[in-house]
Amino acid sequence: MSEELELLTVDEAAKFLRVPKSWIYQRTRTGEIPVFKLSGHCRFSRQQLREYVARHQVPAAA
Repeated sequence: MSEELELLTVDEAAKFLRVPKSWIYQRTRTGEIPVFKLSGHCRFSRQQLREYVARHQVPAAA
């Protein structure tokens, strides 16, 4: 089975997470969100963004 790495732009990552682009840039600067730098452009793995969300999930209050 071939696994393809899907890379998103900053705009696409922000839309995917439903956050402002500034939030993406802040988390990238602090190393909180992994980023690929390709020819000076930031790219984000959709799978790594999903994993980030899963790590920061807060259980619902009872």
